[in-house]
Amino acid sequence: MEEYQFSQGKNLRCGYTTGSCATAASKAAATMLLQGERIVSVRIDTPKGVVLDLEPVEVEFGTDYVSCAIQKDSGDDPDATNGILVYARVEKTTTPGIALFGGIGVGRVTKPGLACAVGGPAINPTPRRMITQALEEVTSSCGYTGGLKVTISIPTGVEIAKKTFNPRLGIIGGLSVLGTSGIVEPMSEKALIDTIYVEMNAQKAKNNKNLLVFFGNYGQDFAYDILKLDLTDAVTCSNYIGELLDYAVFCGFESLLLIGHTGKVAKLAQGVMNTHSKYADCRTEVFALQAMFHGASKEVGQEIYQSLTTDEVIKILRREQLEDVVVQKVLEKIDFYMQHRVHGKIKTAAMMFSNVYGLLGKTKYADELVQMHKRKDVMKNER
Repeated sequence: MEEYQFSQGKNLRCGYTTGSCATAASKAAATMLLQGERIVSVRIDTPKGVVLDLEPVEVEFGTDYVSCAIQKDSGDDPDATNGILVYARVEKTTTPGIALFGGIGVGRVTKPGLACAVGGPAINPTPRRMITQALEEVTSSCGYTGGLKVTISIPTGVEIAKKTFNPRLGIIGGLSVLGTSGIVEPMSEKALIDTIYVEMNAQKAKNNKNLLVFFGNYGQDFAYDILKLDLTDAVTCSNYIGELLDYAVFCGFESLLLIGHTGKVAKLAQGVMNTHSKYADCRTEVFALQAMFHGASKEVGQEIYQSLTTDEVIKILRREQLEDVVVQKVLEKIDFYMQHRVHGKIKTAAMMFSNVYGLLGKTKYADELVQMHKRKDVMKNER
């Protein structure tokens, strides 16, 4: 792949996700099945807007199916899955539509709370959508009106998955087919932190004294669609909230509003300033502790602690009528640790949201700082 990100004089090559591999393998196999001849390249569109031209390998023509693989390339972000082969076997069915299955090396979901159904393959929503759209494109272009059965397999995934968090999350037998953008962006820590500093320097150069900060795309979507904020001056911190807070003080910013998903923001309540899971994962612990401080039984505390996602945590807190007090106490701790990091030198605030439950809470200065970042068209209509 020849897509690069430039940072501090370096070109870092991007890669593509297991979801993109599964999509390309599925499209290639379906094309060969319906056209009856081998192809040497397959083109897919990714959600990020990057077009990929990939080579199908390990092609196998059967009596009523075609199977092939795409080799994953993680670019300059090599990980445990770099170089693996992601296979797709496609066969015709009499049932209309696209039926998607997981084969060997694709994990099976055994616990609730994830984006995939219990008992089904760990193929996340974006790759599912990518595969379905790609195959609908193929069937339409070939004039085929029947159905297709697609089985995704990652033979080496059985062993590789043991090195990941999948077993802990209740995903057994293999890897998850992942990717929200279809593209793997280089994750060199220095490069990422340098990029954050560059973004902040640009804001400083524009005489912007009030920072609007997100961990990633989820926060930006929420801020634009729900809070009606202007994102033109936003900064993305990835997992590096500590470095961002330090640099905000150094640059002399006056305020900083952080908006993020519960799974990220909640870690700040324990003083964790690098939110990557390889450093710490205290999301459920902080909610369990506060719940028991406010009357939850030991059993409920254990149930919260053992939850796979923060959405499951909120579901339990609502059931126990503890959501308001627990979330507020968590936010108070977040406020404390943010102010501790900046030594009280700038005004900080945080807003916590869930993709399922919406806005969950905010720290004391959040409403004031939100008004600084409202879109002009929204402010005009509010007058």
